[in-house]
Amino acid sequence: QVQLVESGGGLVQAGGSLRLSCVVSERTVRTYNMGWFRQAPGKEREFVAAIAWNARTTPLYTDSVKGRFTISRDNAKNTVYLQMNSLKTEDTAVYYCAAATVLGVVAGGYNSWGQGTQVTVSS
Repeated sequence: QVQLVESGGGLVQAGGSLRLSCVVSERTVRTYNMGWFRQAPGKEREFVAAIAWNARTTPLYTDSVKGRFTISRDNAKNTVYLQMNSLKTEDTAVYYCAAATVLGVVAGGYNSWGQGTQVTVSS
């Protein structure tokens, strides 16, 4: 079972930035496709971004974060990042890191999940 631990969440004003990190316990992390999802209160979990295991495929982003968020990975450090710039109040949510054998945008395709980290954007 792959274990994922997110960090980097917090409270930030609108227009600010945060960088989320996700450390993967599995030594073979380089074989996993990694994704970030988020869930706001009262809403379903939604896809945010995903990156292929070798980072050669163009990363996937949901439309609402394109141009503001960047997903990246450092396999040597077993870590995936989500750089979030120009944050908006609607970005407030719990952010989850997830691992999958197939790159995709559907939560059901990911079989390992972290515990989540809270991101709150104030106006």
